[in-house]
Amino acid sequence: MSNLLNDDVTGQVREAFKDLKDPVQVLFFSGEDCEYCEDTRQLVEEVTDLSDLINLETLDLDQDPEEAARYQVDKAPGLVIAGREGDQVVDYGIRYAGIPSGHEFSSLIQDLLLVSQREAGLSPETNQFLASLEEPVHLQVFVTPTCPYCPSAVILAHRFALASEMVQAEMVESSEFQDLVLKYKVSGVPDTSINHGAGRVVGAVPEAELVSEIQKVIETG
Repeated sequence: MSNLLNDDVTGQVREAFKDLKDPVQVLFFSGEDCEYCEDTRQLVEEVTDLSDLINLETLDLDQDPEEAARYQVDKAPGLVIAGREGDQVVDYGIRYAGIPSGHEFSSLIQDLLLVSQREAGLSPETNQFLASLEEPVHLQVFVTPTCPYCPSAVILAHRFALASEMVQAEMVESSEFQDLVLKYKVSGVPDTSINHGAGRVVGAVPEAELVSEIQKVIETG
């Protein structure tokens, strides 16, 4: 089986991974009748093999239901990008549903660095808002691999998740999960659904705008 990543990309990722700091745990979930699971598994294996600071665990939604429930993963291919402290996995609520290919490959690499550095890089105002959350916030960022603006929306949502244990943020590859696209009436990407359709943000927006929309959902919920 030939590699998905060529030598140039591998070299760029190795260079980026020089900035890794603390250990990262990646959990990959496969499932039945999953068109992109094998490619996703191979892609993640090739990436995680490039650093000793990144550990990969392969699981199955049906064969490992307790782990799937623990991490609230219900789609395949599914990824959890977590921290690792000794033998303990530290879940920051960072999720992928679908293969992180095309422009979303950069999101995957950025997330591995983000989690390894344990620093969300948000403004003091955003951090203050996230610290004040008293109820869970669920973000789903709908993307396509060809969308150049989608990674910034994905990474912003994942930064929110890293900064607050009340936030879970999931990239959703639109073509793989058409049922959700129809459910939330997604017509363009990036499109961020807040709390399962209670609110939404269309486009790649500044963090203050995402904060504002989350506030609206909380106030009207």
